[in-house]
Amino acid sequence: MKGDRVEIVVDAGDTTRTYEVVASRAGRRVETAVRRGVVEVSEVTRSGTVVRTARFMANRVLALVEQPVRLDDDADGERPLREDPKS
Repeated sequence: MKGDRVEIVVDAGDTTRTYEVVASRAGRRVETAVRRGVVEVSEVTRSGTVVRTARFMANRVLALVEQPVRLDDDADGERPLREDPKS
């Protein structure tokens, strides 16, 4: 969904670097995969076509933070998990 973000924090020797992959257009999403010692973060279209990919060595990745876009903007910032069946 447009606005989905994944932040990747990578050990770069004596410092850390932060990278972001963002779903930039409507209908796109961000997918993550870990294969053969490589962390792969991709922006994907509705049909499954990969638009862009970022690859990092898994032993260098310190943090992988997925931040989905909010579906609704409530005033208090929370929404109920489900409706109360008694009401």
